[in-house]
Amino acid sequence: MADKPTIQDVLWQFYPRYLEKYTPNARQAKSAVHILNCKTGAYGVNVSRCGQCGHIQIHKNSCRDRSCPMCQALSNELWVDAQNEHVLDIDYYHMVFTCPSELNALIYCNQEELYSLFFHAVSETIMELSKDPAYMGGTPGFISIMHTWGSNLSYHPHIHVLCTGGGLDADRNWHQKKGGFFLPGKAMAALFKGKFLSGLKALHEAGNLSYEWEAARYRNQYKYQELLDACYGKNWVTDIRESFAGAEMLDGELRET
Repeated sequence: MADKPTIQDVLWQFYPRYLEKYTPNARQAKSAVHILNCKTGAYGVNVSRCGQCGHIQIHKNSCRDRSCPMCQALSNELWVDAQNEHVLDIDYYHMVFTCPSELNALIYCNQEELYSLFFHAVSETIMELSKDPAYMGGTPGFISIMHTWGSNLSYHPHIHVLCTGGGLDADRNWHQKKGGFFLPGKAMAALFKGKFLSGLKALHEAGNLSYEWEAARYRNQYKYQELLDACYGKNWVTDIRESFAGAEMLDGELRET
């Protein structure tokens, strides 16, 4: 079976034609050049020599761009392995938080501000519901990972959370989750929506957001209000998946997300 094409293969074949029609921004153009040249020798080489047989191996240097899947694969594996020391031998739950696609343009041109808001809204949602005695009555431990691409490589920011099925109260007593479910999905989605949109409005009112590219239309206050109204009117989706033991969670869910 032939090897699956890589992102680098796709760029080599189609990027010149893409440039004939579109103009990437500076960050995109820089990453594209890095990925095109990664491990081709364009960034030099390093040489390793076996101390026993004298065999010499030449390695072409990588680009080290955070958007390059060829560079980040090893880093991701090392990061996942490093989480072993933080994992408890208890059940974990896998949750996924997603914003409506209507917000994609605004999030894309305000990544630093809105990615940070995204993480804070997710964290505050989990903490608030978990501390409620009706659901857990304790503070859980969790790991959050943001992905910005969907399975079809389209822009799709979402956060995966791997959370303990229990938590500690103020006296450090352990409280297991209550009932047959972890946290109520509809309540979690509604709370997350409220926290994210409240933070979004605060950033907008403080003048801390940019409105460029596809988000330029939101410079118009009426268009901006239409966006808010549409997002408030939607039922946001959060996904809570079945529990996993700690080791299984690391070797399965976290490596696959």
